[in-house]
Amino acid sequence: MQNLLTKRSHCPYCGESIELVIDTSIEAQEYIEDCEVCCRPMIVRVQIDADGFITLQVRSENE
Repeated sequence: MQNLLTKRSHCPYCGESIELVIDTSIEAQEYIEDCEVCCRPMIVRVQIDADGFITLQVRSENE
């Protein structure tokens, strides 16, 4: 699928660098994904503007 893009971020719990797969066909999305290192659930929010600029936020469930 060509609408997928990988972005790097950091886990809000363990601080490790993680890779997230973003579906660029959806302008605004929020979902829960487990950290690939510590397995704790993170809330991932993605916003894609009209120019294709991606804003990625990763936070813990307690924030």
